[in-house]
Amino acid sequence: MEAKYIFVTGGVVSSLGKGIISASIGKLLQARGYRITIQKFDPYINVDPGTLNPNEHGECYVTADGCETDLDLGHYERFTDIQTTCANNVTTGKIYQRVIAKERNGDYLGRTVQVVPHITDEIKQRMLALGETGDYDFVVTEIGGTVGDIESLPFLESIRQLKWELGRSAICVHLTYVPYIAAAGELKSKPTQHSVKELQGLGLQPDVLVLRAEHELKRSLLDKVAGFCNVDKDCVIQSIDLPSIYEVPLRMAAQQLDQVILKKFGMEVTGEVNLTAWHRFLERRAKAERIVHVALVGKYDLQDAYKSILECLSQAGTYNDCIVKTHFVRSEGLTPETVTAQLACMDGVIICPGFGSRGIEGKIIAAEYCRTTDKPTLGICLGMQMMVVEYARNVLGYKDANSSETDPQTPHPVIALMEEQKSVTQMGGTMRLGASACRLALHSKAHIAYGRQYIMERHRHRYEFNNAFRPAFEKAGMTCSGINPDNELVEIVEVPACRWYVGVQFHPEYTGTVLHPNPLFVSFVGYMV
Repeated sequence: MEAKYIFVTGGVVSSLGKGIISASIGKLLQARGYRITIQKFDPYINVDPGTLNPNEHGECYVTADGCETDLDLGHYERFTDIQTTCANNVTTGKIYQRVIAKERNGDYLGRTVQVVPHITDEIKQRMLALGETGDYDFVVTEIGGTVGDIESLPFLESIRQLKWELGRSAICVHLTYVPYIAAAGELKSKPTQHSVKELQGLGLQPDVLVLRAEHELKRSLLDKVAGFCNVDKDCVIQSIDLPSIYEVPLRMAAQQLDQVILKKFGMEVTGEVNLTAWHRFLERRAKAERIVHVALVGKYDLQDAYKSILECLSQAGTYNDCIVKTHFVRSEGLTPETVTAQLACMDGVIICPGFGSRGIEGKIIAAEYCRTTDKPTLGICLGMQMMVVEYARNVLGYKDANSSETDPQTPHPVIALMEEQKSVTQMGGTMRLGASACRLALHSKAHIAYGRQYIMERHRHRYEFNNAFRPAFEKAGMTCSGINPDNELVEIVEVPACRWYVGVQFHPEYTGTVLHPNPLFVSFVGYMV
């Protein structure tokens, strides 16, 4: 069948959960046997989120093919087990970069380059590209931001054109907010009506409405919204707060969102949604009672900054029949005097990734405390590098050891810049990015966790373990248990004398999904149960 296109827009306020709804739609259609993919179009002018501070935009998610993308792509992969690519995340920056390059190359033959048609044509081409491969039955496209934002207008105009051009092969799902006014004791639909009116003013009529709310919505309110917004009554779906984002697909299935969408495309609805494995996951999650406490030692006190880590821990908890409670520990505030009070009560510690020198001494202090008290510890990327620096200082005796990122003049650069990185001048997209192979040492913690000798994990970093110091580390008891077979770069370090003390140069959190949790996280949590 030819690909069908589902556009997901948002109104009233941001952060309503368009990514979760998009992932849920994809999951439900996939559970009916359809081939799906999900893409995110972001209105900001940055080419990608790679240079954005996590406090600005949350974590930067990395695809297997090496693109720095929006964190919603993590939701798409976790829900559906699909593997996204560079084509699944498009920004205004990428669109304008391409159009300007074509203009400079003379591709427009002297015509005036305008938002319509040149920018919108480029957007439409990107929106259709995945569907035109023939690999997918449905392409779900989430539009970032909120209706009414100036920067979203070209994307919405592109959807308007495509809905006209594609006919019944394109629909629009609009997610809005229904606030509860406590003083009046009422839920108010007026913001939704205004949001839809704004969308209609742009020439777009939503086919399906998903109403986000903290309280259950009465049928009378749903019918009222349908009448005022020109939407069929069975096409008004509610999405109330749930204990877990993983319950959202089931809530949507209970309201037959997948059937509503198929009918809008004029497709016959046959069979049932197969969510058996998903139900098993949630049942196991609901039965878990034991709580383990994990400290996240980092510098970004923001949930979205470590979104994939949090979700991987949550999944690993379910598969270990426990509940993982995370506690953020600000690395800048850690000192030898305060570290015990902060970490002693924890069952395990993750030393978080990041960039720059701020807060790294706190991470080094945390690494020393965990190693010397034998507390299960996982260091990720920069976290792994600080574990290496700590070991060099306190075990090898190199008191001035450091990463050359922090101290370019250190005589013991145990973490150093790769040779091919020394000539790099631009920041965006120039690191070691994407999936790389890793050969695991037999019987190491990593090998036991993964259950195989060769793995593929995703990277996002510029500095590496300095192989010149590798013999000294291994002689002193820190083993290099994961090696890239192509370039002999160190990917994993362990201290076998500890119960579970593992640092990884890659980002294992990028590959954990609901039905296939990351083995390293499962092993890490398992040592705390």
